[in-house]
Amino acid sequence: MDDDVRQRLASSFGPVAEAYDRGRPSFPTEAASWLVGREAATVLELGAGTGKLTRQLVALGHDVHASEPDAEMLGVLRRRLPDIPTSESGAEEIPLPDRSVDVVVAAQAFHWFDHERALPEIARVLRPGGALALAWNLRDERIPWVRKLGRLLANADLHHRVQDATAALVRSELFGFVDEHTFTFWQDVNRESIVDLAASRSYVATLDDDAREAKLAEVLDLYDDYGRGMDGMRLPYTCECFRAVVVERPGQEDDTADEGDDHPPTDPPTDPPAGPSGPSDGTDTDMLLIDFR
Repeated sequence: MDDDVRQRLASSFGPVAEAYDRGRPSFPTEAASWLVGREAATVLELGAGTGKLTRQLVALGHDVHASEPDAEMLGVLRRRLPDIPTSESGAEEIPLPDRSVDVVVAAQAFHWFDHERALPEIARVLRPGGALALAWNLRDERIPWVRKLGRLLANADLHHRVQDATAALVRSELFGFVDEHTFTFWQDVNRESIVDLAASRSYVATLDDDAREAKLAEVLDLYDDYGRGMDGMRLPYTCECFRAVVVERPGQEDDTADEGDDHPPTDPPTDPPAGPSGPSDGTDTDMLLIDFR
């Protein structure tokens, strides 16, 4: 994806900020804990959007600074979380001092960054031993109707962008080994929220008015064909998480050593107990809520 296209798609969320907040899934609590660790930490969230992950991090007791370059998206976050510090800024120019945070988190956002500029900035603001943590919610399309929804929303492109983005982190000399973990969860959707979910996709948001209305009508037709009316449906997701510790570079000795233990480096989180490897195979009650055709 060239820079012009990336910028056009990345800037498409403001007009659909309310739909984004209503229709997009949150993140599993277990994923938020894995990303940041179990001990209270100072966290910078980049590309925080309307605060889907931010709310989880605050609830877990972390000291969070949320940054988001889109004013309308940030406006929703500020209404939802009026007491946390925020900044209208991107990942390429972070308005925080050197070595000021334990963890930098980006959820559903890292693929929009200019990695050549953003990764050095992220490394700059991390304390020694600090980590960059990334997360994406991806629909699990092994279920036929979910696969059809993905084709309507051009979901394959997001998978490719996630792969490219994580490859940029793996190649970076600023960070060490990239650990990863996958969590599974379900999102309840109904006839209204599935339209919000579709409308908040950058691919749909950048269509002209007629094409966008036609696309949303297709999504509704799909829901009406497979759905259960007022009972709603359940969308299966995988939450793909990645974490890498910043590399300490020559001349970057820890000048916080004399400050006591106010900001100890965050220990890498331990994996939670192993759970199911993916959505149900149909033998449990969750899958009974999915209407196969």
